[in-house]
Amino acid sequence: MAGKTIHVDIVSAEGEIFAGEAETVFVPAKEGELGITPRHAPLLTLIKAGEVRVKTGEAEQSVFVSGGALEVQPHKVTILADTAIRAHDLDEAAALAAKQRAEDALAGAHEKIDQARAESELAQVIAQLKLIEKIRKTRA
Repeated sequence: MAGKTIHVDIVSAEGEIFAGEAETVFVPAKEGELGITPRHAPLLTLIKAGEVRVKTGEAEQSVFVSGGALEVQPHKVTILADTAIRAHDLDEAAALAAKQRAEDALAGAHEKIDQARAESELAQVIAQLKLIEKIRKTRA
């Protein structure tokens, strides 16, 4: 299958989340979603909170990332995520509680740095909840 796949590594501070061959990788870059296939042009960019989809043959794996960096080489994709969680490991109750805390912090923020931190946390939690909802729809 040489030439038809690209090696993908998804890592975070907690450890390696995915390492293997893929046909296509979809990544939530800062400027929009990127689709990466074998022999893609080299690229280095920041990623935002959202879903990374790794297509391996008939299967597709989803990983939530809270942000980080993406490096693409013609035969390798490396995602260095701030936080990365396999989609099936996401906890909806914890995400809803975090959303409420972020909204409360945003409502009570008096300084710009507090407001920015709360907005960032809220965006990450909303991205998690969107992925949880997507998974729920595909299982139904």
